[in-house]
Amino acid sequence: MHILLTRPLDDSEELILRFKSLGHKVSHLPVINVDPIVYNEPNYNEFKGIIFTSANAIKNLNTSKINKNLKCFCVGSSTEKIAKKSGFQNIFCAEGNVNNLKEIIIQNFDKKNGSLIYICGEIVSYNLDKDLILEGYSITRLVNYKVKPTEEIRGEFIKDLKLLIPDIVFIYSENSARSFLNILKKYDLQDEWMETNLMCLGERASSVLNEIKWKKIFLFNPGEEEFLLYKI
Repeated sequence: MHILLTRPLDDSEELILRFKSLGHKVSHLPVINVDPIVYNEPNYNEFKGIIFTSANAIKNLNTSKINKNLKCFCVGSSTEKIAKKSGFQNIFCAEGNVNNLKEIIIQNFDKKNGSLIYICGEIVSYNLDKDLILEGYSITRLVNYKVKPTEEIRGEFIKDLKLLIPDIVFIYSENSARSFLNILKKYDLQDEWMETNLMCLGERASSVLNEIKWKKIFLFNPGEEEFLLYKI
């Protein structure tokens, strides 16, 4: 099968190698670029827990002054993996769903024990901090990166893509879906996907791309990519 991956290379490299080892053709089109934002470093000793809803939030964070034994709440397995690499020891993982993450925080962090810090990007699809504040939690939000859409694609890549349209496309966020849709429109590729299966991380991403005619649309959680190959 021909598989198109759309995350930045750092997030796609392992999957590219895995799919290729299984004999699949893999194309890589990063539809977003992640840029760090300069932020005022807080006193991390003031917090009893830390929340990450993106692996990029950890990658763009100076973790050297953070107590790695803090309760660390991660939205999914990809974020959890980066948290472990960064030294965090006490991790709770929600397997890719922010609503579930909220419930895990409520179940495992007593709001009487202190404040939480929420590290995230400039744009979030779900205001987790506001929901937790309504539940009585003390939350500080720190924004340490922003996402920019990819606007220009090499002509050679577009030519090759038109010659062999992928059987599967993986989309990992609402921002990625919007950027991918803009690319399809810019390069006149909207009508090429009727034999392609779209794999989306969540309904928000899939709803953005509903105007394109796909063979099928599947929703998945991080870590299920290889499993999805056997469903089509």
